[in-house]
Amino acid sequence: MKDCRNADKDTGAHDLIVIGAGSAGFSAAITAAKAGRRVALVGHGTIGGTCLNVGCVPSKVMIRAAEAVHAASAAGRFPGIAPCAPGVDWPALVAGTAALVEEMRDKKYISLLPQYENVDYVEDGTARLVPGGVEVGGRKITAGRIIVATGSRPLMPEIPGIDAVDVLDSTGLLTLPERPESLIVLGGGYIGCELAQMASRLGVQVTLVTRSRLLPGAEPEVGTALTEALRAEGIRVETGLRYREVAARDGGVALIIERGGKAETLTAARLVAATGRIANSQGLGLEALGIKTDARGSIKVGPDMATTRPGVYAAGDVTDRDRFVYMAAYGAKIAVNNALGLRPMTYDNATMPWVVFTDPQVAGVGLTEAQATAVGHEVRTSVLGLDNVPRALAARDRRGLIKLVADAQTDRLLGGQIVAPEGADTIQTLAMALKMGMTTKALGETIFPYLTTVEGLKLAAQSFDRDVARLSCCAG
Repeated sequence: MKDCRNADKDTGAHDLIVIGAGSAGFSAAITAAKAGRRVALVGHGTIGGTCLNVGCVPSKVMIRAAEAVHAASAAGRFPGIAPCAPGVDWPALVAGTAALVEEMRDKKYISLLPQYENVDYVEDGTARLVPGGVEVGGRKITAGRIIVATGSRPLMPEIPGIDAVDVLDSTGLLTLPERPESLIVLGGGYIGCELAQMASRLGVQVTLVTRSRLLPGAEPEVGTALTEALRAEGIRVETGLRYREVAARDGGVALIIERGGKAETLTAARLVAATGRIANSQGLGLEALGIKTDARGSIKVGPDMATTRPGVYAAGDVTDRDRFVYMAAYGAKIAVNNALGLRPMTYDNATMPWVVFTDPQVAGVGLTEAQATAVGHEVRTSVLGLDNVPRALAARDRRGLIKLVADAQTDRLLGGQIVAPEGADTIQTLAMALKMGMTTKALGETIFPYLTTVEGLKLAAQSFDRDVARLSCCAG
């Protein structure tokens, strides 16, 4: 890896400085380099960022491993198939996951840098923005444009007594050397739901706790369907409560909650906090340069990804935009194109798909029913249970549903959400339908392959105007 100190002794040779070497940072650096610009890429934390090191990659590896364990134990749903209970070696799984992360870190980040001769990488100290550039490692790197892409970190909830116990965050759980006997998972968002089910399937007794309901930003029907699925697997799901206190107890931890005015005590060997993330924006010198942040420290950016300081842009989890790795990379490309005057681009998440990697998977795109109503649409909705989808019948797995939202006047699709074992791969079809401005009638008339989950979209679209239970196979 090259170092900025070798780049013309920093005589203003850089066109762009990127702070942060995760997905957004690399996307920005590579985009600028391909355009022939010279880039100083300043490391912030472990190269590869959150997604590779402690987020998407390790969590999905362990989630898929847990799915394999569950598949064996759930095989009895098919006649003539005997279920079995595979042995789980937690330390070996954690070690294998870490090895894969290290391999990908080298292949997709470290070994990638030398392929871009006009990217100078430096990682020798905390970066701080100053007028005209960035101070790092005791020297100043100058450039006309800067992109901040320093990511985020787990947020610890404010509960009395929580500082006095050893609390795991998502990173800590994924690297825990020994399997805990039991867990209390705080947080009913996508991280909490994913980790709770993963741990449960790997042999941990899990209690999932949330103040409101599971996936509070999703459709209510979706949250209910996921809650039912998790409870059916033996996960204790506690919702609609208030956290009173956390305390050490009997070699483990106790969480005192309040519900309906009554106090209850939940106990487990370990406590996992999965209550969101917070931007890595401290210590960057943002305030001194007039770069505004919101109440949680996220950098405010416009549709061009520009901050409130001319010449400074931001991308990824450090901003007030969507916190998905693909949106971080997308935002970084927008920032580079606008910062360097390559071509004007604006951030557009109207048809951004999102996925929760539980089982059944939860995925969505576009507006919810409540959001559509709030912005003035007269809406129509369709909710189709998977017991109407032939694929689910063949798989003997009817968990889930599909909900579509459309404008009642124009019939145009506005959004939709899916709860299904293959929902993650299905959602992109709906995203394309929204992007093309399709109506429910057009989607319902589209040809889909039989015995696929995605065929459920066609059936859900048809169910706006007919009872699909009265159709024969492929008759629609």
